[in-house]
Formats: sequence, C-alpha cells, structure tokens
Amino acid sequence: MKPKASMPAPIEGTVAPEFDEVRREFERNFVHRGEQGAACAIYHRGQKVVDLWGGERCRVNSLPWTERTLSLVFSVSKGMAATAMAVAHSRGLFELDQPVARYWPEFRQQGKGDVTVRQLLAHQSGLVAVDQALGVTELADHQALAEILARQQPAWVPGMKHGYHALTLGWYQSELIRRVDLQGRSLGAFFRDEVAAPLQAEFYIGLPSQIDEQRLARTDGFHRSALLWHLNELPLGMILSGIWPYSLVARSVNLLRLQNPADIGNLVFRGLEIPSANGIGEARAIARIYGSLATGGRELGITPRTWQELIAPPTPPSRGSYDALLKIETQYSFGFSRPSKAMQFGSGPAAFGSPGAGGSLGMADPEEQLGFAYVTNKMGFRLFDDVREKAVRDACYRCLEAIRGGLRAA
Repeated sequence: MKPKASMPAPIEGTVAPEFDEVRREFERNFVHRGEQGAACAIYHRGQKVVDLWGGERCRVNSLPWTERTLSLVFSVSKGMAATAMAVAHSRGLFELDQPVARYWPEFRQQGKGDVTVRQLLAHQSGLVAVDQALGVTELADHQALAEILARQQPAWVPGMKHGYHALTLGWYQSELIRRVDLQGRSLGAFFRDEVAAPLQAEFYIGLPSQIDEQRLARTDGFHRSALLWHLNELPLGMILSGIWPYSLVARSVNLLRLQNPADIGNLVFRGLEIPSANGIGEARAIARIYGSLATGGRELGITPRTWQELIAPPTPPSRGSYDALLKIETQYSFGFSRPSKAMQFGSGPAAFGSPGAGGSLGMADPEEQLGFAYVTNKMGFRLFDDVREKAVRDACYRCLEAIRGGLRAA
C-alpha cells in the first residue's frame, strides 16, 4: 500500500486583510518551495500587519514551530548589532568620523590609528580575519578578545576598499561599546537593555541560560563541501577564492573552524556573544525593531542626526563598491547592508538591513515605513534573495502597491 504523502504543518498567526497575499506566499513556501520551519513578520507605519509561523522547529522529532519559537538568524544579527550602535550614537557616545583609537587607544596598533568608526562600520577597515585561534575561552573573555583584536593587522589600507566582515565586525563593535558605555556593557548587554527591552522584542545576542531548550528551532545546515554543488547560487569568485585555505575569504569564514555553519547555534556557542552571526530570536522581534527604525526610531531615542546617517547614501571606499570578500557589488553603512546592484531590497536607496546565511532577512524601508523579517531553519545556499524569503517579500510589496492604488481610487 502506497503511504500517504505527509502534509505540511498548518500555518498559524495573524495577517491584516490587505496583506493576505503574504500569507498565501508563505503557505506556498511549505507546499511548493520545500520550506521546513519558518516565521515571517511585518510592521507597517508602526502597526504589526503580519505575524506568521509554520512548519517544524525540529525536523528530527517533528516538533512544530510555535508562536514562541526562537531561531538562529546568522548575519541578520548584524542588523540588530547595528541598531545598538545607532542608539549609542544617538546618545553621543561616539562620533562616526572620529578614529576608533580615540575611544579604544590600544586599537591603534598595526597602523590602525586613523581608522574611523565610520570606516569600521562600513566594512572598510580590512579587519576581516584574526591571526590567532579563537575558541570558547577567548570568546567568553571580553578583555582577552579585545587584546587579540587590537593586535590585528588590516588586510588592506583602511578606506581603500571594502569586504564583508563576516564574523569580526560584531566583536569590534562590542569592544567599542564597552569603551564608550558608562556601564561598560558588552554589545549583547547594551542591546538587551537599550533596544530589546524598550520594544519588548525577544531577540538575544548571547542566549541566556534560562531560555528553555524546547523553544529553540533546530537549524538544518550543511557541510561546507556542499557549497561546491551549488555554485550557480553563489558568487563564483567567492567560492573559488575560499577553496584556498589562506585566502581572505577562507580566513574570514573559518575563524571558528566550523564544518557546518549551523553549528554556531549549538550549545557551546549560543551563550557567547558573536554579534555578527549567532543572534537568536523571534521574527516579530526583528520586524518590530526595524519597524521602529523605519518610522524614525523615536521609541529608541534615535535622534534626527543619527536618523539622517542611517538613511544617507553610503560613503564608498576609494576603489569602489566591489566587495573584496563576496566578489560582488555591495554597499554598507553604520553596520547595515544597503541596497546595491547585487543585493536589491526595499523601495529605494534609503533602505537598510541585513541578510542571513541560509535564507533569512531583516530590513527597514523608511520610504514605506516598513519593518520586515523572515527567518527559517532550513538553510539554503544563496547569500541573498532566497526563493522562499523573496517570494514573501515580493508579495509584501505587491500588497503595498495595492494599498496605494486603493487610496488613489478613493
């Protein structure tokens, strides 16, 4: 007797009527696009209009994704870390065009004395790798890690070009926060107190030990060698460069010596602060934070001066926008990714956010006053525009266009 085909877990949550197409595309992800477990949330003009979840948070045990499931989001974490930096800037804790060494004197080693905060946050500092092995001991000791980071030599003349700081950016951000914050908090603690708490957004940079294991989605990753079977989905130059173990690409992504990228969410790492890569939280939390930023960030105390910096055109490096690590055209500012030829998102150049490995995305679209988040526990291979996330995002923008059309007709 032929076994019955398994049915995807039901989709749960709420959607405002004018965004119902988003629900339909989210459902199609499970039926037609192989989604396993995911959540999507959207804030529009300060209101939550989409809050959906479905599928399995753990494929092995067939456990359902629930309203309270927390998910590893990889580099979507960078956007949350950047939000903490924006709050700190609004409070006058640092200036973008001042040298990092003004706040962190030891940073000036290896010719880094003139590197500005703006260059650091725009992936222009050349600090993409660390020459010393990093293990749990080093990552758990903020002072020891700071000494290692300060000794690092840039891979290029800072400001000359940019390249994706896959793991290191968050650690440099954290030490800068520790130096300027009157309480000496790490980035994870600063984010918790000054971003997550005011917005009641459940997202963590360094997962607290009291969080119930049953709330966590189990991310299905892949062995690094599997990338070779998906060259059509990835920048070929990046993959070919990464094959050589001493290349910048290999040195930047292999800092923690993980064979499977999903291992960064394992028990040994999840309690540590890896602000560029191991944030864990709810999709609605990410959308809530971006939704606040997209409407000016007043709930977070974002000042008009900081707001203008967030939406201003990025300051490119002197040699242009070709990414020395990703091998594509990119743009960055203030710790966020910005729309570029290779990564187009939002309705205009003011948008900012961060994609995450495997198919997640968080972003703010100020022109639409929109905060968007999609998270998944089944890793794809694209750096950006994963077919599942993009289908939902495109549906969101079709809904916005329909809303505008209805207003014009009225």
